[in-house]
Amino acid sequence: MTDFRSDTVTRPSPAMRAAMASAEVGDDVFGDDPTVNRLQTQAAQMLGYEAALFATSGTQTNLLGLLAHCERGDEAIVGQNWHTYKWEAGGMAVLGSIQPQPLDHAPDGTIPLAAIEAAIKPDDAHFARTRLVVMENTTGGKVLPMDYLRDVRALATARGLATHLDGARLLNAAVEVARRRVAGHHEGDTRSAGATDALGVAREICAQFDSVSVCLSKGLGAPVGSLLLGSTPFIARARRWRKMLGGGMRQAGIIAAGGLFALEHNVQRLGQDHVRALQLAEGLNAIAARHGGGLQAELPQTNIVFVKVDAAIAQPFSEHMQAHGVRCTGSVGRYGAGLVQRWVTHLDVGDADVARALEVVAAFFARPR
Repeated sequence: MTDFRSDTVTRPSPAMRAAMASAEVGDDVFGDDPTVNRLQTQAAQMLGYEAALFATSGTQTNLLGLLAHCERGDEAIVGQNWHTYKWEAGGMAVLGSIQPQPLDHAPDGTIPLAAIEAAIKPDDAHFARTRLVVMENTTGGKVLPMDYLRDVRALATARGLATHLDGARLLNAAVEVARRRVAGHHEGDTRSAGATDALGVAREICAQFDSVSVCLSKGLGAPVGSLLLGSTPFIARARRWRKMLGGGMRQAGIIAAGGLFALEHNVQRLGQDHVRALQLAEGLNAIAARHGGGLQAELPQTNIVFVKVDAAIAQPFSEHMQAHGVRCTGSVGRYGAGLVQRWVTHLDVGDADVARALEVVAAFFARPR
């Protein structure tokens, strides 16, 4: 069984399990779990913030961030396909009485600056108060350009708005930007100025946001947990909201240790996932080309590959992959005619897994139809 459904399916390595088993613990609601405290302090220092808060999921850390930034009746500008708007069960509206203002994305994943500015409401009792601009990086596996993030920050600051980043895959974005900069230096590209190490790039990204949510249980490979980072007063507000939402944990150092191990050992290796995703996409396209089409894989920027499968073969192709133990997300007819699959490479997908998946796809196209 090869599981490309998501980088959330990773399992802790023996070394991570050992770190978790030996973790020193306390009571985190009282603030005296030493491992949780170390994770929060280390993450804040790593990404350039004053403080951090450990919570159970990215859905919770995003919601805590929105609640700490906004009051009832406030508005947050979001993307149509951002997780904060589309994939987190409407939590900002249901639990926070925050009005989302969703905007369409450009093909590169950005929201045009003019659209953001046009969506900011005037100070008028007829309108919700625009309070927050939310971004997502990566978004659909795409990396938002650094200059764009600076422009969003400048716009928000000029209009008196706060900024929040859903950085579930922030470090995937940072690893890719660092790779591009190193390549640019080798090619003499002066536009690649800035940090060329992943953590340095991550701090550059975070500098454009008042708060950020970072997932530990996706590509970083921890079994559970996300972090919310921001100023000390902001995190104090978020901690109160976490308690109200039932998110206070006791001897949470056991799972926090997995997060610490992930930050200390699994950041740089994210680049391997990106390489394998590209190999997968190129391999799928090569197979289709040899057989006159049938599917088209979008070349990825990081670790997520979207594959469009023609309607004529969508159902049998999906059944063939499932029957041969290659798992990915997507369903026939969900996005219109045909099938759009999402393949995600991660810590538990190696070169042999990519090769086997391509063999299974090749076998489908080789069989009589």
